[in-house]
Parts: sequence; C-alpha cells; structure tokens
Amino acid sequence: MVSPPSDDFRPTASWPVLRLRDALLRKTRAFFHDRGFIEVETPLLSADVVVDLHLEPFAVDVPCGSGAPRRMWLQTSPEFAMKRLMAAGGEAIFQIAHAFRQDEQGRLHNPEFTLVEWYRGGDGLAEGMRLLSDFAEASLERGAAEAISYQEAFERHAGVDPHTARGSALADAARRCGVTAPESLLADDRDGWLDLLLVELVEPRLGFSRPAILYDYPASQAALARVRPGPPAVAERFELYVDGIELANGYHELLDAAVLVERNRANNRARHAAGKPLLPEDSRLLAAMRAGLPYCTGVALGFDRVVMLAAGAATVADALTFPYDRA
Repeated sequence: MVSPPSDDFRPTASWPVLRLRDALLRKTRAFFHDRGFIEVETPLLSADVVVDLHLEPFAVDVPCGSGAPRRMWLQTSPEFAMKRLMAAGGEAIFQIAHAFRQDEQGRLHNPEFTLVEWYRGGDGLAEGMRLLSDFAEASLERGAAEAISYQEAFERHAGVDPHTARGSALADAARRCGVTAPESLLADDRDGWLDLLLVELVEPRLGFSRPAILYDYPASQAALARVRPGPPAVAERFELYVDGIELANGYHELLDAAVLVERNRANNRARHAAGKPLLPEDSRLLAAMRAGLPYCTGVALGFDRVVMLAAGAATVADALTFPYDRA
C-alpha cells in the first residue's frame, strides 16, 4: 500500500479562503433571517430519494437489529424533506446542508458538497427569480441578475429555437457551430441535443457582465417544476449563472402528486434504458403533496461554487477543507 504524501493532511483551501467562506456563511444566514425565513435541518440519510436520470445517489444499507438491512439514501439535496415541512405549515424556510452525488468529481464538482436551499410560500416564478437575484447580488456583489429566457439564449448563442426545432435541426446547429456530439447521442433525442448545445454554446456565455438567470425551460425538462401551458408549454424552472458557471436551480414548484408519480415512472424507464438501477418511486413527499403542498417557489444553490467565485479560485477544491481525495 502506497502511503499518502506527508502533507496530505492539509486542507486544499487556504486560510484566507476559509475566512471568506465563514463570512459568506454568516452573510447567507443574515440574508434569509432579515427576510423572515427560519433555518431548518433535515436528515441527510433518508428512505426517500429524488428519481432523476442524471442524479446518482449513494445507497446505504442500514442494519436493523436482527432483520435485513434497510436501504436508505444519502440525499442529493434536502428537497423532499423541506417540501414536507412546507406541507406541514412552513412559510419561509432555508437550510445550509451537505448533499451527496455519485460520479461528480472535477473542477466544479465534489461528491460531497454544500447546498443552500430555500422555499417561500406565495412566491411564483417572478418572485422566485427576484429573490435569487437579490441573493446573488448580496453574496457576490456583481449587480442584479439579467433574466433571459431559455428560448432567447438558444436563439442568440446557438441560432435555433429550442422549443420547436427537431432533433435533426439541433444536430445541424451543433455541427454548424463546431460542436462534436458523442456517438451515443441518438438523432431523435431532443433533450440530449439541447443539453449538449446548452453546455457547449449557451452556458459558457452567460453571466459575465452581471449574473444571469435562465428561465422557462422546455416542458420535457421540468423535473419538479410546474409546466405552464403554451404554446409553447414551458417548465417554470430557472437557473443562475455567473462567469459561465451554473450556481443555482429553482422551480415554481409542482403541487400535483399525480403528475409527480408519472414523472417518477418516466424517469425510472429512462434509467432502465440507460442501464442504471431503478430508484424507489413512492415517498413521503407524495403523501405531503396529497395532503397539500402550498403554492411556493424553491431554489437549491451550490455554496462551494459561490465561495470559489468570490475567492477568484480555479476549482471548488480551493473552496473546500478536504475534498473527496483527502476526506
């Protein structure tokens, strides 16, 4: 067995960056407390889990006395539990929580990371975007965010309407712009082509003069957001970008449990087709939604990336004490 380097015990973040991180944590709490939010804590380990094609949770088999171990999950975000709190009478809540996702390690990813997540009752899409802009301005001091629709961003940077273009037109746009597609990307996979164009052509151009909030995603990419009828129908979902880096994902929240059941089934079908393990579709979130999740908007923000940008660092490892390879 090879011994780690003698200085492997040290953090990857410098002390000035850790002091900055501390200041941003205090500023985050003050931001929400000043607006009447309360801070909550929810379990990191749960029997429930988000069913998503692109999110891989860590499974943990928990011993249960003399019986068979119970399969539980390290949370990819505190979303399910926080929505349960909203359904149980929450009005404005936030949390600074660790979250866990497999297969995410690199310049902007660590398998264990810090999320700031918040929900406020009575907020629609516009109010949710405004609060996110205010948070970005308070944290990074780069001015209010520019709001740009998903359609406008694609027409501007990829030369195509993402709501009407067929897969072949999206593939043509990729070739025209010099984007190489993976061989596994099928010609009729519209969302796959949209994701490719987003990553290669749109995201790298967002949020440089000031933060940018991309909104009104294709209805097929709603995740847990509600869909607004069209034409075109769009998901009331929004994301924050700074210097071409995604910092936050927000939803005008889906309230209909029956729709979530169908989305879970569809996501598990997609996971099966991709050779990924199925995830449990039933959850206490469904019970909460059937009892009555209030009209609200929620946002999950990657705090480590905020620290990285505020510090002018090159990677999230520079904003962490001990990333995955030193944990």
